[in-house]
Amino acid sequence: MRKLIDKLSNAHTLTAEEYRSLLLCEDAVTNSYLQEKAQQTTITRFGRNVFIRGLIEISNRCRNNCLYCGIRKSNTMVSRYALSRETILACCREGYALGFRTFVLQGGEDLSQTDDWVEETVRSIRREFPDCAITLSLGEKTKEAYQRFFDVGANRYLLRHETFNETHYRVLHPSEMSRNHRLQCLEWLKEIGYQTGTGIMVGSPGQTIDHLVEDLLFIERFRPEMIGIGPFIPHADTPFANEPAGSIDMTLKLLSIFRLMHPSALIPSTTALASLSPDGREQGILAGANVVMPNLSPSSVREKYSLYNNKAAFGSEAAEGLKELEKQLERIGYTISYLRGDYNYV
Repeated sequence: MRKLIDKLSNAHTLTAEEYRSLLLCEDAVTNSYLQEKAQQTTITRFGRNVFIRGLIEISNRCRNNCLYCGIRKSNTMVSRYALSRETILACCREGYALGFRTFVLQGGEDLSQTDDWVEETVRSIRREFPDCAITLSLGEKTKEAYQRFFDVGANRYLLRHETFNETHYRVLHPSEMSRNHRLQCLEWLKEIGYQTGTGIMVGSPGQTIDHLVEDLLFIERFRPEMIGIGPFIPHADTPFANEPAGSIDMTLKLLSIFRLMHPSALIPSTTALASLSPDGREQGILAGANVVMPNLSPSSVREKYSLYNNKAAFGSEAAEGLKELEKQLERIGYTISYLRGDYNYV
Protein backbone atom coordinates (compact mmCIF):
# COMPACT_ATOMS: atom_id res chain seq x y z
CA MET A 1 0.00 0.00 0.00
CA ARG A 2 2.85 2.40 0.74
CA LYS A 3 4.15 1.81 -2.77
CA LEU A 4 0.75 2.80 -4.16
CA ILE A 5 0.76 5.98 -2.08
CA ASP A 6 4.30 6.81 -3.22
CA LYS A 7 3.27 6.15 -6.83
CA LEU A 8 0.31 8.51 -6.48
CA SER A 9 2.53 11.14 -4.85
CA ASN A 10 5.12 10.94 -7.63
CA ALA A 11 3.02 10.26 -10.73
CA HIS A 12 -0.32 11.76 -9.58
CA THR A 13 -2.22 8.84 -11.05
CA LEU A 14 -3.25 5.26 -10.25
CA THR A 15 -5.21 2.59 -12.05
CA ALA A 16 -8.84 1.94 -11.16
CA GLU A 17 -7.89 -1.21 -9.26
CA GLU A 18 -5.14 0.61 -7.35
CA TYR A 19 -7.55 3.35 -6.31
CA ARG A 20 -10.00 0.67 -5.24
CA SER A 21 -7.37 -1.07 -3.08
CA LEU A 22 -6.44 2.21 -1.44
CA LEU A 23 -10.06 3.06 -0.64
CA LEU A 24 -10.66 -0.39 0.85
CA CYS A 25 -7.50 -0.33 2.98
CA GLU A 26 -8.36 -0.20 6.67
CA ASP A 27 -4.82 -0.39 8.03
CA ALA A 28 -4.37 2.58 10.36
CA VAL A 29 -0.63 2.89 9.73
CA THR A 30 -1.13 2.97 5.96
CA ASN A 31 -3.91 5.53 6.18
CA SER A 32 -1.77 7.67 8.46
CA TYR A 33 1.04 7.50 5.90
CA LEU A 34 -1.37 8.63 3.17
CA GLN A 35 -2.40 11.63 5.25
CA GLU A 36 1.21 12.51 6.08
CA LYS A 37 2.16 12.47 2.38
CA ALA A 38 -0.82 14.68 1.53
CA GLN A 39 0.03 17.11 4.32
CA GLN A 40 3.66 17.28 3.19
CA THR A 41 2.56 17.95 -0.37
CA THR A 42 0.26 20.77 0.73
CA ILE A 43 2.97 22.40 2.85
CA THR A 44 5.49 22.13 0.00
CA ARG A 45 3.10 23.91 -2.38
CA PHE A 46 1.40 26.40 -0.08
CA GLY A 47 3.37 26.54 3.15
CA ARG A 48 1.25 26.38 6.28
CA ASN A 49 -1.19 28.87 4.83
CA VAL A 50 -4.94 28.31 4.81
CA PHE A 51 -6.80 30.58 2.42
CA ILE A 52 -10.10 32.08 3.52
CA ARG A 53 -13.13 32.70 1.29
CA GLY A 54 -16.14 34.72 2.36
CA LEU A 55 -19.25 32.63 1.72
CA ILE A 56 -22.44 34.55 0.90
CA GLU A 57 -25.52 32.34 0.56
CA ILE A 58 -27.56 34.53 -1.75
CA SER A 59 -30.79 32.50 -2.03
CA ASN A 60 -32.36 29.29 -0.73
CA ARG A 61 -34.94 29.17 -3.51
CA CYS A 62 -34.32 26.39 -6.01
CA ARG A 63 -36.07 25.08 -9.10
CA ASN A 64 -34.57 21.61 -8.59
CA ASN A 65 -35.75 18.70 -6.49
CA CYS A 66 -32.53 16.83 -5.64
CA LEU A 67 -33.51 14.14 -3.16
CA TYR A 68 -30.69 14.88 -0.67
CA CYS A 69 -31.03 18.65 -0.45
CA GLY A 70 -32.82 20.56 2.29
CA ILE A 71 -33.69 23.49 0.00
CA ARG A 72 -35.18 21.26 -2.71
CA LYS A 73 -38.23 22.70 -4.46
CA SER A 74 -40.70 20.31 -2.79
CA ASN A 75 -39.65 21.09 0.78
CA THR A 76 -42.51 23.25 2.07
CA MET A 77 -40.93 23.53 5.53
CA VAL A 78 -38.24 25.95 4.34
CA SER A 79 -38.58 29.66 5.00
CA ARG A 80 -37.44 30.99 1.64
CA TYR A 81 -35.34 34.11 1.05
CA ALA A 82 -33.25 35.84 -1.60
CA LEU A 83 -30.70 38.53 -0.82
CA SER A 84 -30.88 41.85 -2.62
CA ARG A 85 -27.88 43.08 -4.57
CA GLU A 86 -27.32 45.82 -1.99
CA THR A 87 -27.32 43.26 0.85
CA ILE A 88 -24.77 41.16 -1.04
CA LEU A 89 -22.57 44.22 -1.54
CA ALA A 90 -22.89 45.05 2.16
CA CYS A 91 -21.69 41.50 2.97
CA CYS A 92 -18.71 42.04 0.66
CA ARG A 93 -17.89 45.35 2.35
CA GLU A 94 -17.97 43.68 5.75
CA GLY A 95 -15.80 40.86 4.47
CA TYR A 96 -13.31 43.18 2.82
CA ALA A 97 -12.88 45.10 6.06
CA LEU A 98 -12.15 41.79 7.82
CA GLY A 99 -9.49 40.91 5.23
CA PHE A 100 -11.33 38.64 2.79
CA ARG A 101 -10.14 38.89 -0.80
CA THR A 102 -12.38 36.19 -2.26
CA PHE A 103 -16.16 36.23 -2.17
CA VAL A 104 -18.17 33.08 -2.91
CA LEU A 105 -21.77 33.64 -4.03
CA GLN A 106 -23.64 30.38 -3.47
CA GLY A 107 -27.32 29.70 -3.93
CA GLY A 108 -30.03 27.47 -5.22
CA GLU A 109 -31.06 27.72 -8.85
CA ASP A 110 -33.35 30.66 -8.15
CA LEU A 111 -35.31 31.66 -11.25
CA SER A 112 -35.99 35.11 -9.77
CA GLN A 113 -32.25 35.83 -9.80
CA THR A 114 -32.04 35.96 -13.58
CA ASP A 115 -28.88 35.89 -15.68
CA ASP A 116 -29.21 39.65 -16.09
CA TRP A 117 -29.44 40.05 -12.32
CA VAL A 118 -26.41 37.83 -11.66
CA GLU A 119 -24.41 39.63 -14.36
CA GLU A 120 -25.14 43.04 -12.85
CA THR A 121 -24.38 41.75 -9.34
CA VAL A 122 -20.98 40.41 -10.44
CA ARG A 123 -20.28 43.66 -12.28
CA SER A 124 -21.12 45.67 -9.16
CA ILE A 125 -18.82 43.57 -6.96
CA ARG A 126 -16.00 43.78 -9.49
CA ARG A 127 -16.39 47.56 -9.76
CA GLU A 128 -16.18 48.06 -6.00
CA PHE A 129 -13.60 45.36 -5.23
CA PRO A 130 -11.22 45.19 -8.22
CA ASP A 131 -8.54 43.32 -6.27
CA CYS A 132 -10.83 40.47 -5.13
CA ALA A 133 -11.64 37.11 -6.66
CA ILE A 134 -15.31 36.39 -7.31
CA THR A 135 -16.45 32.78 -7.12
CA LEU A 136 -19.93 31.69 -8.20
CA SER A 137 -21.73 28.52 -7.16
CA LEU A 138 -25.16 28.93 -8.71
CA GLY A 139 -25.74 25.62 -10.45
CA GLU A 140 -26.40 24.78 -14.06
CA LYS A 141 -26.61 27.66 -16.53
CA THR A 142 -26.26 28.08 -20.28
CA LYS A 143 -22.81 28.51 -21.78
CA GLU A 144 -23.84 32.03 -22.78
CA ALA A 145 -24.70 32.87 -19.15
CA TYR A 146 -21.40 31.49 -17.87
CA GLN A 147 -19.59 33.60 -20.48
CA ARG A 148 -21.49 36.74 -19.48
CA PHE A 149 -20.62 36.30 -15.81
CA PHE A 150 -16.97 35.69 -16.71
CA ASP A 151 -16.80 38.74 -18.96
CA VAL A 152 -17.92 41.10 -16.17
CA GLY A 153 -15.51 39.75 -13.59
CA ALA A 154 -16.30 36.30 -12.18
CA ASN A 155 -13.07 34.28 -11.78
CA ARG A 156 -14.10 30.92 -10.37
CA TYR A 157 -17.10 28.62 -10.53
CA LEU A 158 -17.95 25.72 -8.20
CA LEU A 159 -20.21 22.98 -9.59
CA ARG A 160 -20.00 19.62 -7.85
CA HIS A 161 -20.85 16.75 -10.15
CA GLU A 162 -21.83 14.78 -6.96
CA THR A 163 -21.41 11.40 -8.68
CA PHE A 164 -20.01 10.36 -12.05
CA ASN A 165 -21.96 7.10 -12.21
CA GLU A 166 -25.16 7.48 -14.23
CA THR A 167 -27.14 4.91 -12.23
CA HIS A 168 -26.12 6.47 -8.92
CA TYR A 169 -26.92 9.94 -10.29
CA ARG A 170 -30.49 8.75 -10.90
CA VAL A 171 -30.76 7.67 -7.25
CA LEU A 172 -29.93 11.20 -6.09
CA HIS A 173 -31.72 13.37 -8.64
CA PRO A 174 -35.15 13.71 -10.25
CA SER A 175 -35.68 12.45 -13.78
CA GLU A 176 -35.63 15.92 -15.34
CA MET A 177 -31.99 16.41 -14.32
CA SER A 178 -29.15 14.99 -16.38
CA ARG A 179 -25.68 13.83 -15.39
CA ASN A 180 -24.48 14.48 -18.93
CA HIS A 181 -25.70 18.06 -18.80
CA ARG A 182 -23.92 18.61 -15.48
CA LEU A 183 -20.69 17.34 -17.02
CA GLN A 184 -21.28 19.53 -20.09
CA CYS A 185 -21.59 22.56 -17.83
CA LEU A 186 -18.22 21.74 -16.27
CA GLU A 187 -16.63 21.50 -19.72
CA TRP A 188 -18.10 24.89 -20.69
CA LEU A 189 -16.69 26.49 -17.54
CA LYS A 190 -13.22 25.15 -18.33
CA GLU A 191 -13.44 26.29 -21.95
CA ILE A 192 -14.45 29.82 -20.94
CA GLY A 193 -11.48 30.14 -18.62
CA TYR A 194 -12.91 29.88 -15.11
CA GLN A 195 -10.90 28.30 -12.35
CA THR A 196 -13.35 25.43 -12.14
CA GLY A 197 -14.31 23.39 -9.10
CA THR A 198 -16.15 20.12 -8.87
CA GLY A 199 -16.49 17.40 -6.25
CA ILE A 200 -18.58 14.77 -4.53
CA MET A 201 -20.59 13.82 -1.46
CA VAL A 202 -19.08 10.92 0.44
CA GLY A 203 -21.50 8.28 1.66
CA SER A 204 -24.53 9.51 -0.26
CA PRO A 205 -27.36 6.93 -0.47
CA GLY A 206 -26.54 4.11 -2.87
CA GLN A 207 -22.87 5.03 -3.21
CA THR A 208 -20.38 2.15 -3.59
CA ILE A 209 -16.60 1.93 -3.65
CA ASP A 210 -16.79 1.42 -7.41
CA HIS A 211 -18.72 4.68 -7.72
CA LEU A 212 -15.97 6.46 -5.80
CA VAL A 213 -13.36 4.94 -8.11
CA GLU A 214 -15.26 6.38 -11.09
CA ASP A 215 -15.26 9.77 -9.36
CA LEU A 216 -11.52 9.57 -8.77
CA LEU A 217 -10.83 8.72 -12.39
CA PHE A 218 -13.07 11.54 -13.60
CA ILE A 219 -11.46 14.15 -11.34
CA GLU A 220 -8.01 12.90 -12.28
CA ARG A 221 -8.88 13.34 -15.95
CA PHE A 222 -10.81 16.62 -15.63
CA ARG A 223 -8.10 18.36 -13.59
CA PRO A 224 -10.26 20.88 -11.71
CA GLU A 225 -8.56 23.82 -10.06
CA MET A 226 -10.81 23.36 -7.01
CA ILE A 227 -12.08 20.12 -5.45
CA GLY A 228 -14.97 20.19 -2.99
CA ILE A 229 -15.54 17.05 -0.97
CA GLY A 230 -17.64 16.53 2.11
CA PRO A 231 -19.62 13.80 3.86
CA PHE A 232 -23.29 13.35 3.06
CA ILE A 233 -25.46 14.60 5.92
CA PRO A 234 -29.22 13.90 5.83
CA HIS A 235 -31.89 16.56 6.12
CA ALA A 236 -35.07 15.72 8.03
CA ASP A 237 -37.37 17.12 5.34
CA THR A 238 -36.04 15.10 2.40
CA PRO A 239 -36.63 11.54 1.14
CA PHE A 240 -33.21 10.62 2.60
CA ALA A 241 -34.07 11.78 6.13
CA ASN A 242 -33.33 8.40 7.70
CA GLU A 243 -30.15 7.62 5.79
CA PRO A 244 -26.87 7.53 7.75
CA ALA A 245 -24.33 10.31 7.38
CA GLY A 246 -21.22 9.70 5.34
CA SER A 247 -17.95 8.61 6.90
CA ILE A 248 -15.54 11.28 8.12
CA ASP A 249 -12.66 8.81 7.76
CA MET A 250 -13.49 8.06 4.12
CA THR A 251 -13.91 11.76 3.41
CA LEU A 252 -10.46 12.49 4.85
CA LYS A 253 -8.93 9.61 2.91
CA LEU A 254 -10.38 10.90 -0.36
CA LEU A 255 -9.26 14.42 0.47
CA SER A 256 -5.68 13.14 0.87
CA ILE A 257 -5.91 11.19 -2.38
CA PHE A 258 -7.10 14.28 -4.24
CA ARG A 259 -4.22 16.31 -2.78
CA LEU A 260 -1.67 13.80 -4.07
CA MET A 261 -3.51 13.57 -7.40
CA HIS A 262 -3.62 17.37 -7.93
CA PRO A 263 -0.97 18.99 -5.70
CA SER A 264 -1.84 22.57 -6.73
CA ALA A 265 -5.61 22.27 -6.26
CA LEU A 266 -7.56 24.51 -3.92
CA ILE A 267 -9.32 22.08 -1.60
CA PRO A 268 -11.62 23.35 1.17
CA SER A 269 -12.06 21.75 4.52
CA THR A 270 -15.82 21.85 4.28
CA THR A 271 -18.57 23.01 6.59
CA ALA A 272 -20.01 19.49 6.40
CA LEU A 273 -16.88 18.12 8.09
CA ALA A 274 -17.15 20.78 10.79
CA SER A 275 -20.85 19.98 11.21
CA LEU A 276 -20.19 16.28 11.89
CA SER A 277 -17.21 16.71 14.19
CA PRO A 278 -16.08 19.57 16.48
CA ASP A 279 -12.58 19.35 15.02
CA GLY A 280 -13.68 18.31 11.54
CA ARG A 281 -12.26 21.40 9.87
CA GLU A 282 -8.86 20.88 11.49
CA GLN A 283 -8.89 17.21 10.48
CA GLY A 284 -9.49 18.30 6.90
CA ILE A 285 -6.53 20.69 6.99
CA LEU A 286 -4.26 17.97 8.37
CA ALA A 287 -5.44 15.64 5.58
CA GLY A 288 -4.40 18.10 2.86
CA ALA A 289 -7.04 20.82 2.59
CA ASN A 290 -5.88 24.42 2.20
CA VAL A 291 -9.09 26.50 2.11
CA VAL A 292 -11.82 27.38 4.62
CA MET A 293 -14.98 29.34 3.82
CA PRO A 294 -16.34 31.29 6.80
CA ASN A 295 -19.93 32.45 6.41
CA LEU A 296 -20.43 36.12 5.49
CA SER A 297 -24.20 35.81 5.00
CA PRO A 298 -26.47 37.93 7.22
CA SER A 299 -26.95 36.02 10.46
CA SER A 300 -30.73 36.22 10.01
CA VAL A 301 -30.66 33.88 6.98
CA ARG A 302 -27.88 31.40 7.83
CA GLU A 303 -30.17 28.82 9.39
CA LYS A 304 -32.53 29.12 6.41
CA TYR A 305 -29.80 27.95 4.02
CA SER A 306 -30.15 24.46 5.39
CA LEU A 307 -28.80 21.95 2.88
CA TYR A 308 -28.58 19.37 5.67
CA ASN A 309 -29.38 19.17 9.38
CA ASN A 310 -27.26 20.86 12.06
CA LYS A 311 -25.15 22.82 9.61
CA ALA A 312 -22.38 24.81 11.29
CA ALA A 313 -22.75 28.50 10.40
CA PHE A 314 -21.71 30.42 13.49
CA GLY A 315 -18.66 30.62 15.76
CA SER A 316 -15.45 29.85 13.88
CA GLU A 317 -17.53 28.87 10.84
CA ALA A 318 -18.62 32.52 10.56
CA ALA A 319 -16.77 35.56 9.28
CA GLU A 320 -17.13 37.29 12.64
CA GLY A 321 -15.37 34.31 14.24
CA LEU A 322 -12.04 34.81 12.44
CA LYS A 323 -10.12 35.24 15.69
CA GLU A 324 -11.46 31.92 16.95
CA LEU A 325 -10.64 30.29 13.61
CA GLU A 326 -7.16 31.74 13.76
CA LYS A 327 -6.57 30.20 17.19
CA GLN A 328 -7.88 26.80 16.09
CA LEU A 329 -5.56 26.77 13.08
CA GLU A 330 -2.61 27.93 15.16
CA ARG A 331 -3.10 24.97 17.50
CA ILE A 332 -2.39 22.61 14.59
CA GLY A 333 0.48 24.72 13.22
CA TYR A 334 -1.29 26.68 10.47
CA THR A 335 -2.10 30.32 9.82
CA ILE A 336 -4.78 32.20 7.90
CA SER A 337 -3.66 33.66 4.58
CA TYR A 338 -5.53 36.74 3.43
CA LEU A 339 -4.19 36.46 -0.12
CA ARG A 340 -6.55 35.57 -2.97
CA GLY A 341 -4.85 32.18 -3.21
CA ASP A 342 -5.23 31.47 -6.91
CA TYR A 343 -4.73 28.00 -8.34
CA ASN A 344 -1.08 28.47 -9.35
CA TYR A 345 -0.12 30.08 -6.05
CA VAL A 346 3.14 28.71 -4.66
